[in-house]
Amino acid sequence: MYKLYYATGSASMGVRVVLEDIGVPYELLDTTIEPGEPRPDAQLAVNPNGWVPVLLWDGGAMYEAAAITVFLCDRHPEAGLAPAVDAPERAQFLQTLVYFSNTVQTAYQQTYYPDRFVEDAALEADAVRRGCRRLRESWGVIDRQIGEGRWVLGERFSAADIYLYMLTTWLSDAKGHPQLAEFPNVARVAGAVAERESVQRVYGI
Repeated sequence: MYKLYYATGSASMGVRVVLEDIGVPYELLDTTIEPGEPRPDAQLAVNPNGWVPVLLWDGGAMYEAAAITVFLCDRHPEAGLAPAVDAPERAQFLQTLVYFSNTVQTAYQQTYYPDRFVEDAALEADAVRRGCRRLRESWGVIDRQIGEGRWVLGERFSAADIYLYMLTTWLSDAKGHPQLAEFPNVARVAGAVAERESVQRVYGI
């Protein structure tokens, strides 16, 4: 059985959807993403940053949502959530997940946690504005990548689509983020992902 340190509104929700789609038993371990709130010692032992998701299984543990996603997809190929290592789509699958993690998520962090990016609190508003600009730029890259494709990888559904959906749920008018409607291809894919039973169970749609 997998165990997942989990907090609503965090990247652990995307990992939970992957676990639901794979169809394996798992247990959710409650934690928090609130700044300054204590994290369980066992979570910190794996990820001293205090972030989620953290995945545990017999004999192993890891963190980072994109890495966990690839790990689960490769460990359970029967679920069909990722191209095989030698498949032509594999490169774009990995490229997109890393771009989501390194670029899109970092832009979100600038808007939700601007204090992590500046020394002077007076500059936090600038960090938020830059994060919003970067969100518009990076979502535009993904929108153009999808183009006329049905999914991120064209005609094939994958865990990259789950990851995309998760990231779209973080868009916030209150933070000054761009509107999802600005990226029609992203919005189309996200809408299709939202119809999946696994997503509806996790997100309470």
